[in-house]
Amino acid sequence: MRLRFTTPLASGSGRPSLSYWLPVGVIAPLLTLSCSTSPPPHDLVASTPGARNAQPSPSIAAKFIADPLEPVNRGIWEVNRGILVGVLQPAGRVYRSIVPPPARRSIRNFSRNLAYPGRLVNNLLQGRWEGAGDESLRFICNTTAGIGGFFDVASRWDIPKSDADFAQTFNGWGWQPNAFVMLPFLGPSDDTHATGSLFDRAADPLNYFPPYNFVSTGGTFNRLSEQTEELARFTRSEPDSYAGTKYFWTYASKNEAPDWTTTGPKNIATLQTLNVGLIRPNNPEFLRGGRVMAVRLPSTGRDMKFNCWMQPGTAPLVMIAPGLGSHRTSSHILFVAESLYQQGFSVVTTTGTFHPEFMENASTAALPGYPPVDCNDLLVEFTEIDRALEKKFPSRLGKKALVGISMGGFQALYLAARERNESPGLLRFDRYVAIDTPVDLYANDAPLDDLFDAPLAWPVEQRQARINNSLHKAAALMTMPPSTNGAPPFDAIESDYLVGLSFRLTLRDTIFNSQSRKNLGVLQAPLSPWRREEAYREIMDCSFADYSRKFAAPYFKSQGITQKSFVRELNLRTHQDKLRSQQKVRVVVNQNDFLLKPNDISWLKSTVAPSRLKIFPDGGHLGNLASPSTQEAISKSLRGLK
Repeated sequence: MRLRFTTPLASGSGRPSLSYWLPVGVIAPLLTLSCSTSPPPHDLVASTPGARNAQPSPSIAAKFIADPLEPVNRGIWEVNRGILVGVLQPAGRVYRSIVPPPARRSIRNFSRNLAYPGRLVNNLLQGRWEGAGDESLRFICNTTAGIGGFFDVASRWDIPKSDADFAQTFNGWGWQPNAFVMLPFLGPSDDTHATGSLFDRAADPLNYFPPYNFVSTGGTFNRLSEQTEELARFTRSEPDSYAGTKYFWTYASKNEAPDWTTTGPKNIATLQTLNVGLIRPNNPEFLRGGRVMAVRLPSTGRDMKFNCWMQPGTAPLVMIAPGLGSHRTSSHILFVAESLYQQGFSVVTTTGTFHPEFMENASTAALPGYPPVDCNDLLVEFTEIDRALEKKFPSRLGKKALVGISMGGFQALYLAARERNESPGLLRFDRYVAIDTPVDLYANDAPLDDLFDAPLAWPVEQRQARINNSLHKAAALMTMPPSTNGAPPFDAIESDYLVGLSFRLTLRDTIFNSQSRKNLGVLQAPLSPWRREEAYREIMDCSFADYSRKFAAPYFKSQGITQKSFVRELNLRTHQDKLRSQQKVRVVVNQNDFLLKPNDISWLKSTVAPSRLKIFPDGGHLGNLASPSTQEAISKSLRGLK
């Protein structure tokens, strides 16, 4: 496979087209980049130069748009989410079942063609004479040869588009966005774009002639109907989808293009890791084809949801434990579930222990991070799920396997090692599969913090601008169609930072949620669900090492667990003998995973028999999860269960 990225916008082509809701479903936050894995020449791999081991600095922070109306905006966002899930999602399903894709595409073409006057006016106001000419020629061709605009013959004839709107014009005149605004029904915006949308509506002649003024609304719904499933999944799976939406909007709505040049060496491991954001189920309707169920957990007295896809007859059951902060409907988890289901397994997806959904409903501790507690809570959930499925689908469950991904892989191995020590009545699996598992969670603090601190290697006077440009490039890539024109346009510091930022955002949500439920007094900022920015700024300065030292270790010490015991249980080496004798274990990892040191790879080789261990030379952390070779290795690890 080749490294893949998307081609930057051509100069003068205008900013990417952004309907208010459209880009939200591909955030994950700022990590959904179009790049895929490839074994690169070794001379491209380089560690980030400079002060990688320096102390974390508050200056390592992206500049996002100001949000003075945060409580109001969050309230509107909750209303919009309700409308999306309760109205737009079911309406979109009905609409898509009635109107076939070619007809929906023709409606999109028709709607864009009717909006020609606004694009013409704004191209002229910006002095883009060539763009105005291109759009005029496109309008003539599509209106005539394209039968009123239902067919985009202009694109077939290579007549370029020149999108332009009033927000873009205002930007060009010097009005830069100053405040984030969440619009009722429409979604994320800012003071410039919100005002621009009013002028755009005024520039549409059909809005003055009822009932033709409904054409614009119909075109918006037609476009949005393609995205409702992904948007709904995003709002359910992200711990704070409002913040992710705002962060994405800050950079994706910019009028100017980012600086695409790279000046340093590349870190292939983190470039490949970014590929995980691209992984999606092959069937967009796969999630909808399963069931959402819930079990009452005796450990907490709360209901915990899970997703399942059951085979029509008797089949082995695979439960998937996801990684740090991942949700049961995270895209890459659904991809794995789909692959296993197509191979004849019944599949269950669960939520990771660091995700607020698990913390609030299944965790018996105030915060996650101590494997004996986290894994026991998981096992209680797995047991109740198994009982519920046995009751609902009698005689349809065969042998049972646990497939853990990333942190879930660590937990799968931990449960395998402690299987004989578990309480009677709790579920025991016939197979434990760990994919890209860490070995020492305590030692993983350093590489994760180093990735986030990568920009310290940049000169102080350049640091903020280059951080912002990295995120601008990431957001711009998400709005473009995929291409295969070379390596992703990130140097080592940029790709390291993007990966580190993703992990740090997960940590942010973990700390905020846990401290909102049981405040340990570490944070100084107030913890309000409606006004989070101040607390988020403080939390983002907390490293993974800080989490262990200031939050997790002190809390579990108050529960009678010593620092030595705490650290000991974070390392799978503690259970080496039991893992070595555990024949049910299978492990799939990547040699260049930044969470695995060379001695971790050596330890795995000495602990897991070669027939039960697969090590790929590259792929970063989960970057090759969707590759055929990895899927084959996962399939092989489950042989013998049918």
